Amino acid sequence: MLLAIDIGNTNILIGGLKDDQIMFKARIATDRTRTSDQYGVEIKNMIEALGFRIDQISDCIIASVVPPVFNSVCTGVIKIIGKQPMVVGPGLKTGLNIHVDVPSQVGSDRIVIAVAALAEYKAPLILMDLGTATTIEVVDADSSYVGGVIFPGVKLSLDALTSRAAQLPGISLDQPKKVIGKNTVDCMRSGMMYGTAAMIDGLVERIEAELGHASTLIATGGMAQFITPLCKREIILEKDLLLKGLNIIYKKNLAEKRKNET
Repeated sequence: MLLAIDIGNTNILIGGLKDDQIMFKARIATDRTRTSDQYGVEIKNMIEALGFRIDQISDCIIASVVPPVFNSVCTGVIKIIGKQPMVVGPGLKTGLNIHVDVPSQVGSDRIVIAVAALAEYKAPLILMDLGTATTIEVVDADSSYVGGVIFPGVKLSLDALTSRAAQLPGISLDQPKKVIGKNTVDCMRSGMMYGTAAMIDGLVERIEAELGHASTLIATGGMAQFITPLCKREIILEKDLLLKGLNIIYKKNLAEKRKNET
């Protein structure tokens, strides 16, 4: 079974895949203060809590956008499975043509999402990942990654608002009943939820105008299920793009990995 790990700014996604099927998935909090031993124990305990054994894990692939945490997680994984994980980064085959100014600056999670989406959907694609940051990736009609958009995620925006505005309370991000709020909490919910949806609608319209054609819209990430129903455009919800993409990239590079290990 392949252990796939994506290290995000807020959560670390771990999943187990066998024969292209997701056997388990879970999230643990990203903590820059944890040691490799702590991460190793937590990942091991999580896998066992989900009903699986460490000896069922045959290999691992890791993608990360948090460099201070990557080494701890990677070393922790080595300690529990006894193998060097494959790492998504320069030099790894993805099958994705990247046409941007500095390809090495594109976050590994953004690459993984694009690889997964292209395996299931026909380009052109506009991909949205609604997490700590909201990212939009654009894959043109030639299946090339041509860039995207990054802006603060819903929860990050809310945290900034409540921390800098003394009279605005902390709120839960429940779906507002109407756009026009009748009290402070509802006004804030409307701004966060409908505001993000409107931003996505507007950016998609502008992106398609630049591309010169309509695209298939796909969303993933923790907030996607709450925001996409508020958007005007039809958006396909794909919760497991990261795990699917990691599995695809692992298989593309497995032969080379085995060659280097011998």
